[in-house]
Amino acid sequence: MKLLVNVLSLSVILFLTSCATTAKFPVSSVTPAAEITAKKTQDKNKNYVIEVTAKNLASADRVDPSKKNYSVWFVTDNGTKNAGQLMIKNAKTASLKTSTPYDVKEIFITAEDQGDYSYPVGVEITRTSFK
Repeated sequence: MKLLVNVLSLSVILFLTSCATTAKFPVSSVTPAAEITAKKTQDKNKNYVIEVTAKNLASADRVDPSKKNYSVWFVTDNGTKNAGQLMIKNAKTASLKTSTPYDVKEIFITAEDQGDYSYPVGVEITRTSFK
């Protein structure tokens, strides 16, 4: 019985993780130590849940020219959308988790002076796409 429960639990975990698409951002020339990944899943309402995680990302005020935050942008069939700002959890990790009704084809991150721009104007840090 215990073996059956373990096998079923493992099957459920594998099924849930197999539905996610993960993309790794290339090394940035602006913030070369950063390791950034993005994960795209679909929720029960058919919205796309995007989770961006950055490790070892330098503070935005250390970018040349100095900026105030990092903004995440989605490229969809309906154009480019501001997804929000990377929130610094601690000195080593920053993240953003959000949902959108649009199928995200590409994600890029910019260093910006404000987080509420409707189009990117700052320095592009890195860009990746979902395959």
